[in-house]
Amino acid sequence: MSLDQVRSIADAVLYEGYLLYPYRASSHKNRSRWQFGVLGPPHATAASFGEEPGMEMQCLLAPHDGPAAVTVHLRFLQLQVREVRSTGEDGVDVPVEQLTVDGVSVMSWDEAVEREVVLTALPLGEAADAVHEVPGGEDTEPVTDARGVVVGRIVRRRLPLAVRVRTRAVVDDGYVRLSVAVRNEHPEPAATKDAAIRSSLIGAHLLLRAHDAEFVSLLEPPAGAAAAAGRCRQRRCWPVLAGPKGTTDTLLGAPIILYDYPEVAEQSPGALFDSTEIDEILTLRVMTMTEEEKAEARATDPRAREIIDRCDGMSPADLQQLHGLLRDPHPPRPAAPVGPAADVRDVEPTAFDTAGAPWWDPAADASVRPGSDAVVIDGVRVASGSLVRVQPSRRADAQDLFFAGQVARVTAVLSDVDGGTHIALVLVDDPASDLHDWYGRYFYFAPDELTPLSVEETTQHREENRS
Repeated sequence: MSLDQVRSIADAVLYEGYLLYPYRASSHKNRSRWQFGVLGPPHATAASFGEEPGMEMQCLLAPHDGPAAVTVHLRFLQLQVREVRSTGEDGVDVPVEQLTVDGVSVMSWDEAVEREVVLTALPLGEAADAVHEVPGGEDTEPVTDARGVVVGRIVRRRLPLAVRVRTRAVVDDGYVRLSVAVRNEHPEPAATKDAAIRSSLIGAHLLLRAHDAEFVSLLEPPAGAAAAAGRCRQRRCWPVLAGPKGTTDTLLGAPIILYDYPEVAEQSPGALFDSTEIDEILTLRVMTMTEEEKAEARATDPRAREIIDRCDGMSPADLQQLHGLLRDPHPPRPAAPVGPAADVRDVEPTAFDTAGAPWWDPAADASVRPGSDAVVIDGVRVASGSLVRVQPSRRADAQDLFFAGQVARVTAVLSDVDGGTHIALVLVDDPASDLHDWYGRYFYFAPDELTPLSVEETTQHREENRS
């Protein structure tokens, strides 16, 4: 499998927190971004608020017959300071916060450059420990107006970085437990917040490819690997299987906790960067920005410009796509086997399996009628109108303590999509019970929290209520 297939997920991790709504340089929180996977300089002072310099993850591999190896990709962002300079009539450049040319503005800002350190086909039987240098640099870009006259410059500067990557492996219950540790080795002290982040590895994460071996899920390990999986330890980096579901040759070690085979929702039209925020909410927020705010966001960063332009250009159909998607929690019913070997046990019907209607549609199963359905409790049929005594046992709500021993009238018997049964009821002695019933505001309990009243008790309660 090509590693490109998982880079969309890796890129989402890489840029998460790169730029935060409202995407403007003047926004205070955009002066304190870079939230996930920051490996700070080891010699940062307390006043710099530098983050820890290291992370480490452990994963399990099942070797094949050949010489097992693993390729390690360390990916991160290197901060790049973008300084805007205005050229005066005397030809001298002066640093400015913002430069507007022909109605288009550009601002001084902290950008980032993607970096990747690759350790190719490391044998699992051999430990590795090396420091890798990431060069700094300075680039200059002229800014010209419509006539081609140079009116300023954009200067971009990067500090050099140094990162140590260590790998080691041990055998554990027939599996190989691989440890990958990453540490920022920047040698210079960092006394301020700006100095610390400029010498940090940002959005650091790992992509691992197995050769003649396969990774084992730590979230759902096979029975034979459960004990070894439980002995894996993680520090600021969590490994999950990545790529098409069912493949086991690629692992993502992320600074945020994910599930195996994470995916970017196909309904998402593009990155929003803002701390895994919901696309629809952020898109609607962008649409509420004033034209002045949008102009500042466009001047802040090219990626912000892309977000603003994309949100402004969305059609009603595009917005509807963001509104959400309901997925059937039940797998499709398999085709019935054919021939003398067919066995009815091979076919398990799904709930609400009628006429192809969605599982969430009340019309999907016409046999479900909460107002008349019943459930048997202690050998007694309980349905709408039945009187029961409440004995809360699950402590789902503090007010359950006040319901203990109370008599209630059942209003409906309901089933959820997971096959559970819930009893809706109102308390008989509640002066507002009729009002609750009219509004449809009920209390819900499980069948094992209710005791049906006997015929005598039911008759007594009904006579007392009539009187």
